[in-house]
Amino acid sequence: MGPISNSNKLTNLQLELLKYFSYNLSEEQLVEIKELLSKYFAEKATLEMDKVWDDQGLTNDTMDEWLSEHLRSSS
Repeated sequence: MGPISNSNKLTNLQLELLKYFSYNLSEEQLVEIKELLSKYFAEKATLEMDKVWDDQGLTNDTMDEWLSEHLRSSS
């Protein structure tokens, strides 16, 4: 049998979570953990978008312009 490909290896996050959660969780606990992780990654994404926004000098006026653009497909 050949070596295991990279796509079959667990990530560092998966390995860490396996250490902490090597027992069965109740459905309520599982939902709470999913929400916690979702909030964490949403916050990271928001911080990155804020950085892009600042780096590109975008403003609320920019957003208003985007919202008022009439986008139409040319079919």
